[in-house]
Amino acid sequence: MTVENNESRLAVTYETIRRREYELITRLLELLPKIDTIGEDKVAQVRDALFHADHPFLMVFVGPFSSGKSSLINALVSDDDLLAVGPVPTTDRISILRWGEDIQRMDSGGAVETVFCPAPMLEKVSFVDTPGLESVFQQHEALTRGFLHRSDVVMLVMLATQAMTQRNLEYIQHLRQYGKKVIILINQADLLSEEEAETVRNYVLEQSQDLLKFRPEVWLVSAKLGLAARRAEPFDEALWLESGLFQVEDYIDDQLGDVDRMRQKLQTPLLISQNVHGVALEAVKANQAVLDKYQSISDNVEQQLAAYKREQDKIVRELNEEIALKFTEATRRSGAAIRDVFQLSRVLDLLGRGIFDLTGLSRLFRRSDRQSYARLAFARYKAFEPINQLPNVADKLGPRLEGKDLQDIDDLVRYAQTEIRALPPLIRSKVIGDIQPPVKYDRTALQNVRPELETIEGEAREVEVETLDQKFRNVWFSLAIWELLVLFVIIVILVGGLLDFGEPISFGVLIFLLLLGITGLLAMPIVGRTLETGHTNRLLRLQSRYIDVMTRAADKQIDYGMRLRRDVVAPLTRLVEAQTQIQTEQLTRLQEIDQEMVSIESELSRMSKKKTLGMRG
Repeated sequence: MTVENNESRLAVTYETIRRREYELITRLLELLPKIDTIGEDKVAQVRDALFHADHPFLMVFVGPFSSGKSSLINALVSDDDLLAVGPVPTTDRISILRWGEDIQRMDSGGAVETVFCPAPMLEKVSFVDTPGLESVFQQHEALTRGFLHRSDVVMLVMLATQAMTQRNLEYIQHLRQYGKKVIILINQADLLSEEEAETVRNYVLEQSQDLLKFRPEVWLVSAKLGLAARRAEPFDEALWLESGLFQVEDYIDDQLGDVDRMRQKLQTPLLISQNVHGVALEAVKANQAVLDKYQSISDNVEQQLAAYKREQDKIVRELNEEIALKFTEATRRSGAAIRDVFQLSRVLDLLGRGIFDLTGLSRLFRRSDRQSYARLAFARYKAFEPINQLPNVADKLGPRLEGKDLQDIDDLVRYAQTEIRALPPLIRSKVIGDIQPPVKYDRTALQNVRPELETIEGEAREVEVETLDQKFRNVWFSLAIWELLVLFVIIVILVGGLLDFGEPISFGVLIFLLLLGITGLLAMPIVGRTLETGHTNRLLRLQSRYIDVMTRAADKQIDYGMRLRRDVVAPLTRLVEAQTQIQTEQLTRLQEIDQEMVSIESELSRMSKKKTLGMRG
């Protein structure tokens, strides 16, 4: 019951880890094709690992042709003729030996043949026979190398008379890169004396330790003796022991117990994934290192764009200051004209105009007095001249912004083209779009505000003059009424004999009335100052409106210019930003996969510990 429970728990553990590996490998397969420099061969390895757990435990035999790989496998499965043998390469295919009720051969595609055989040993493990690594057919070696990543354990077969040649050393080193467990089988040991066999074994161990810094398991075997032991009736146990093949049998029976076989089976796809994951991680880091160098491109472009924006804003500020100066000058001149109209020396003239308006006599002279008094006063001081100059000032903004835009765009085009040429070919090939200046330039943002500006200019001239002219008339009309009213009171008093000049009080009343009349006249400069202040405030409001319209139009034009700048370098900046984001995401996903790999590896280690504890119990 305990054994059944242990097997059940082991099966659950195996399935849980297998499912986690499946999900992990699936995630890795989704990511790998997106990583630059990762070849299809690496993707194929991981794709193969995805289904590896569904296949039997694979023991792969590799080595030079005629080293006896096929003969050794035939001896292990008790069938002399199962795999063809010969002094020259007999096949250019990989043969997978799996358990089956009857001997059957099946073409598995891709130069792979599956051979089913009822040998008991194949119930625990599948053997893989590969073409010779030194075969005269060059495709043999390529087939073998392409299949090695699927192996769970590798048996490197070499002849006793050719042990540890330089080529064999290279094979061991290459196999070690796969992270596989490598066992060296020295075949034809029956040709050596006991002393020679020990010498060869020690030589292989020493060479491995000295040159490769690794001490493999080395087994001396004889395919010839193994086959002879299998043919004997009954089976020749002593000859089998002498063949050394019992070591392979014991390794399968003892070392690859249920836990070990399951763990090793799960370890194999994990090792494949870890190997490719390491390559992918290095590729992403290398790509990221390249992009780090070009990350400054986006930063540099943004800094340049910010500098361009500051320069454009400065142009607008300077032009607005020039507009403000025109309004200030217009205000100064018009203020002087208003003060001139209301100075004391012109008081009687103002009074006369007021009397003419009051009595209606002004209509008689209107035909000859074609221009208003305010307009004539403004004309004397050329108060409209700064306002008339505003269109010329405003019209300078467009060419300035356009000239700066086109110059900056040309500079950016040259910069971006230089940076793209400096990119590595692989990254440069990802650029979408051309770096070139725009074919046309849109000026409508500034052109469309001309009518609104003209309206404000007209208000500063015509409307303001009409406003002041009306105020002027109101002032001198009021002055005339005031003075006439004072005069009328004086006349009424005098005619009515109401005043007695002999009395101080009567004389005082007269003097008071005269002072009222004089006060009205003397108040004209003050009234002029009041009118000037109102006029100044109105011009300031017009100035603010004018500058606001110009600024809004300029902002639109500047935004348009900045869009042109961004558009012209967009193929470069998009590339750098997109690739940086891609590399960051890829690195994050690889790190997550790495954490899952570490976790699965810990689970596999616990499987071994549970087995050890179970054996102790």
